[in-house]
Amino acid sequence: MKPAGSYDFIRAMRPFTFSVAIAACGLGTVLALHQGYGSVWLALLIIGAGILLQAAVNLINDHADLPLLEEQAREVGAAHQEQYRAAISAIRRNFRWGMTFLGFAFLIGLGLVWVQGWLLLVLIIVGLLGAYFYSGEPVHYKRRGLGVILVFWLMGVLLVGGSAVAMGAPLTVDVLLISIPFSLLTSLVLLGNELRDHAEDQRHGLRTLTVRIGEWRARQLFGLMLGAVYASSLLLWWGGLLPWAWHLALSLPLAWPPLRAAWQAGADRSQLPQQTGRLFAGFGLLFLMPYLARLF
Repeated sequence: MKPAGSYDFIRAMRPFTFSVAIAACGLGTVLALHQGYGSVWLALLIIGAGILLQAAVNLINDHADLPLLEEQAREVGAAHQEQYRAAISAIRRNFRWGMTFLGFAFLIGLGLVWVQGWLLLVLIIVGLLGAYFYSGEPVHYKRRGLGVILVFWLMGVLLVGGSAVAMGAPLTVDVLLISIPFSLLTSLVLLGNELRDHAEDQRHGLRTLTVRIGEWRARQLFGLMLGAVYASSLLLWWGGLLPWAWHLALSLPLAWPPLRAAWQAGADRSQLPQQTGRLFAGFGLLFLMPYLARLF
């Protein structure tokens, strides 16, 4: 069983992952503003909806632990029953709040659809289904080892492109290409989480990508994906889609702690998701700077 505090409401929301939603929605809205679409207030509303969606995914995710905890609760002695009941109650509460946040994000999305049209509706439906079935049955694609792959598309490419469309901008190939570094970082945050929980997931039969390919290959994949974040940014600069690239080197000190934790065998990975989240926040801000500079 995870520590009881793991299911605390604030901790279960995993605020460090909000950098994913803020950066992805921020990129999509800034790209739209750069083309003359939308407004700053509309951008803030879209970013808020993205944060609600990210919080919903995190809160719903705990629901996957419920069957195991219920089974363990039936096997433990009376002295530990209260601890299990409290954890089960917290998971159910978090799930209700997660569905509530999902509902609010959907309502905001419907309002935007009224203005922007049916393409946005399609993107919203795909995004909400992806958020729910990350750990929801009967799909539960995290358990099928597809989390790292699908998050790249759903919380990366789709969130950036959908945010631009919500601002009224067209969904172009350029926008999708520019989303690639952020999409890789989104998957990297999840892979860091899987590496941290590898032993526990393996013990409980949760077949994440890391469990399926093994810790060594997952550690290699982490390093390759991190390198691809910077390589893809350089290619965007070379192709004229990113105005500057040199300034992204300022984020390298933030890249070293998660890379070291992921790469070294037996390293302490308890803070790996948070370290990767901080890298995302720093890299994302630097990546957005040249686009913001052209707005003002």
